[in-house]
Amino acid sequence: MIRLATDVGGTFTDLIAYDERDGQLFFSKSLTTVGDQSIGVLDAIALAENNGMDAAGVGFFVHGGTTVINAITERKGVRTALITTEGFRDVLEIGRGNRPDLYNLRSRTPEAFVPRHLRLEVEERLDARGEVLTDLKESDIFDCIATLKAEKVEAVGIIFLHSYINPAHEMRCAEIIREALPEVSVCASHEISRQWREYERSNTVALNAFVQPIIRRYFRNLEQALAVKGLHCPYYAMQSNGGIASFDKVVATPLTLVESGPSGGVAGAARIGSVIGEPDVLYLDVGGTTAKCSLILNSQPKLDSEYRLEKTRLSPGYSVQVPVVDIVEVGTGGGSIAWIDAIGRLRVGPQSAGSTPGPACYGRGGTLATVTDAKLIVGVLDPANFAEGRLALDVGLARKAVETVAQSLNTSIEAAAEAILRVAEETMINALKLVTIQRGHDPRDLALIVSGGAGPMLGARLGRELNVRKTIIPTHPGVFSAWGMLAARPRADLRRTVFGRVDDAGIALVNRLFEELEREAVNYFDLPSVDGLVLTPMLEMRYRGQEHSVSVNFDRSGSISSLLESFNSAHEKAFSFDLPGTSVEFTTIHLQAEAVSDVIRVAPITSEGLNVDVAVKGSRNVYFGEDEGWHQCTVYDRTKIPFGVALNGPALIEEPTTTTLILSGQQFNIDEFGQLIIF
Repeated sequence: MIRLATDVGGTFTDLIAYDERDGQLFFSKSLTTVGDQSIGVLDAIALAENNGMDAAGVGFFVHGGTTVINAITERKGVRTALITTEGFRDVLEIGRGNRPDLYNLRSRTPEAFVPRHLRLEVEERLDARGEVLTDLKESDIFDCIATLKAEKVEAVGIIFLHSYINPAHEMRCAEIIREALPEVSVCASHEISRQWREYERSNTVALNAFVQPIIRRYFRNLEQALAVKGLHCPYYAMQSNGGIASFDKVVATPLTLVESGPSGGVAGAARIGSVIGEPDVLYLDVGGTTAKCSLILNSQPKLDSEYRLEKTRLSPGYSVQVPVVDIVEVGTGGGSIAWIDAIGRLRVGPQSAGSTPGPACYGRGGTLATVTDAKLIVGVLDPANFAEGRLALDVGLARKAVETVAQSLNTSIEAAAEAILRVAEETMINALKLVTIQRGHDPRDLALIVSGGAGPMLGARLGRELNVRKTIIPTHPGVFSAWGMLAARPRADLRRTVFGRVDDAGIALVNRLFEELEREAVNYFDLPSVDGLVLTPMLEMRYRGQEHSVSVNFDRSGSISSLLESFNSAHEKAFSFDLPGTSVEFTTIHLQAEAVSDVIRVAPITSEGLNVDVAVKGSRNVYFGEDEGWHQCTVYDRTKIPFGVALNGPALIEEPTTTTLILSGQQFNIDEFGQLIIF
């Protein structure tokens, strides 16, 4: 059976396929088709078929991409309404009333995705324990239905006060609307989140409804296109929590795909780190549009419990309650555009040339200088060997684009290109420090795994700047997020808000609730028992009287004293202090459930028939800046380098999906699993 994964990025659509019978890998890259991303997926499959892949042999398909995040950031969702408890229609707009930067008077509350005239109210009320104070007034629901029809609404979210405890009113409201308006997409908040905090729940259900019809149509079209290609197999989507789920499950909760593509790379980095004995990893993925980084400790990615879309210094963004791998993302990638701001500073990104028209050197109509143009000018990229030779790069067009920047900086074209690269790298360094130094983690204790089409060109310098233990360029780094999707297992994260003290009675309650969540997990995966699941129970806890909680693993057979010890340690790491002996309470229980399943194998490689002389392709001059000037770099074919042989920089390692730059004074080798290690 062939296991196939595709990852739709801002510039390229990546594909990797793994034949379980003989371990053979097929991979390809095609330009992302913005209008209909499924076309780019089919293009990538066609290229893989040209390389020998048999589409009829595909028995497993997993897909990740930017469809959800693009629909949200570009405001291209559907006309959406929100039905809420009487008196609470403005929660979505009021938000938390806070500013991300307390003393920044330019801060503004972001505009709600649902306009006020489409935020409707019905009479009903529950108390904080879920007890009914006011019965649901069904005539109000029918009034809402009339408004939905008149306003030609395509999707509606339902959010009632305290429905995370008792969803009965939400369930009845959703039932009535679905019967009356079967063509309208209906999302009830309890179907997505069973956690407290009214504003976050309101945002979550509104955004889920906003994109649901878009995702339903997209996956339906993709399924039909795959069937025409002969791919008749289970279809899965990469979720933001680092696991996968079937198409029908993610269509119900499409917001779980908000960081679909990047989370595939994080899952892959965790897998590679565990295989090569590096459980603590700093991961960086540099694609055509953005750079994403994440921290992995003990081979487990960290989930962000307070994920915010579009958060900036001037905006708190949109808080959502879906499990998302903790990722810091910056708008700097291979296609990021270099520009001069109003006071004459060189900036890179967040605007990107994307795939259409693309960087100037693509010859597809782009005229603005990008990071890729800069890498071509300084000699890192071979103009005749880009994208497996299918796309010849034009050095003349790249120089013409960068010349505009050079004139503004009053310097040479080469120096301007190097300046573009340094600015881009500094942006990535700041992002990497956000997930390490600013959160109490020393980069010197970590290994840096760098992937993406543009990442390996920058990884060696970033690793040196951070002084990490080693820098690792994984196999097939240009399609690594797709590879990571084949390393991910079906997963569900079940959370429920519940309050109680950490004492005998509280722990008994927690254990009963975890038993309920285990049954939910069994039903979710349609299994007869928990035997086919890997279950990880966690508790969010806080000192009594505090606002914020920290998460700790929960040993259901452990003692209360050991649980409190774990909590105090986690609190000290998160907030730099702990208060032993202070009363502690839990706020949320969290069950992480993974289904046991086959994943892509990481097998030792053989160096039979390989030697360094065969691996050398030639040499190329590379510009390292005004201080170092031009250096002649040996060019290696990565696929022909024998493992275990230490080689010296400066050097260039080429492979079909990317090029890796090794700096002067650095050493590198290929390890027994085919990973490129830079010291």
